[in-house]
Amino acid sequence: MNFIIFSRKCMTSILVLSLILTFGCAEKSAQNADGSSTPDKLSGQTLKMASWEDAPRTKIMDWVDAVTTAGSADFIPEKDRIAVFDNDGTLWSEQPYYFQLAFAIDEIKRLAPEHPEWEKDPSLKALINGDLQGFMAGGEKALLSAVAITHSGMSVDEFDTRVKNWIKTATHPKTGKPYNEMIFQPMLELLDFLRENGFKTFIVSGGGIDFMRAWAEDAYGIPPYQVVGSQLGLAYVDTTATPELMKIPELAFNDDKAGKPVGIIRNIGKRPVFAAGNSDGDYEMLQFTSTGDGARFGLIVHHTDSIREAAYDRESHIGQLSRGLDDAAKYNWLVVDMAKDWKVIYPYELDNQ
Repeated sequence: MNFIIFSRKCMTSILVLSLILTFGCAEKSAQNADGSSTPDKLSGQTLKMASWEDAPRTKIMDWVDAVTTAGSADFIPEKDRIAVFDNDGTLWSEQPYYFQLAFAIDEIKRLAPEHPEWEKDPSLKALINGDLQGFMAGGEKALLSAVAITHSGMSVDEFDTRVKNWIKTATHPKTGKPYNEMIFQPMLELLDFLRENGFKTFIVSGGGIDFMRAWAEDAYGIPPYQVVGSQLGLAYVDTTATPELMKIPELAFNDDKAGKPVGIIRNIGKRPVFAAGNSDGDYEMLQFTSTGDGARFGLIVHHTDSIREAAYDRESHIGQLSRGLDDAAKYNWLVVDMAKDWKVIYPYELDNQ
């Protein structure tokens, strides 16, 4: 995942809107022939993580059992059971473009009637008219302008309201499903399983922290104070009866790549014992987690399912995964093959079982 706001280096890599017309995207999900997410039964009890195939599920559950069993050589006290997850591509889809970028595009279109002056800007005019290639012709400057318009110049509360209103109505361009239904059912089960065993679960993402905080608790059960992300500048404004924090167009913190361990220590204060990601933007977070003392677990979601979601890794402009694949064995990371290891992808597939 890694939609980084106002980082010049990252903005250049994010100029992928032109791929909308050509990039392989998620089609409406189909079912695996042998896949059933209806909870299996084992000894009369509901099987945990039922959307996972046996091999990866067993590996995760055995590790959790080892670190939560008192007297085990690998026992981890509950206060140290910190699990961190990337968001885009790890907890929900990120194709054909980052969902936060979709929010920015939709906001420009929504606000356009109030800003006739935008018609004088060729790039914004193209975006308003649905001409994404024309918008791309404006390059980095056009993208920075669109992000500034939609992510700053308002209070934190106003931005939160805008994102919440958007997530209620916006739909994915290929599946037609609401974006908050494009979350991964197996990862929801993993989050629940870890929390049931005394883990605190955090999002550590390159996405905007305020964008994710608006909906993450409803989607994943992760409260706003357990979300770490890239941050714009903030200004405290005390000119009314109710002082406000205003979002300003400058990058205060870039929570991507080597920035992720920094964000973890600044915001969480402990090295995690469990980390999950899907791209090389998560490499340092996985490495930081895996090289600590004691039992550790690293997990990579490998997008291999072109039918139910999307297949991409080394050559992708979004969620590129190369170093992670090369070094997975070195750090004993579990590489989850979506096509083989997940019985279903999205929660709405459960309705068809």
